[in-house]
Amino acid sequence: MALTPQDIARIAHLARLELSSDESERMLTQLNGFFGIVDKMQAVDTSGIAPLPHPVAAIQEVQLRLAEDVASEPNQREANQQSAPAVERGLFLVPKVIE
Repeated sequence: MALTPQDIARIAHLARLELSSDESERMLTQLNGFFGIVDKMQAVDTSGIAPLPHPVAAIQEVQLRLAEDVASEPNQREANQQSAPAVERGLFLVPKVIE
């Protein structure tokens, strides 16, 4: 899948980004490079290969340790929302982008 400059312009519009022509060209190159890597990965035949829970599991048994789900940072919601154009009851208000 290769993107066109029109695709980049549409994505930038949907994301409300203002890209210069140089930035747009660089973004096109980077995204097409990424999609090229994905295409190469999808071309590899992985039938009959079981998925690994961790890359190291290919060479040794791995015990997955899950971290406790604990808030480790102070609540900075109000400070983070000061630059938002629209906020209501602690939530960001954004325009509808899916029709």
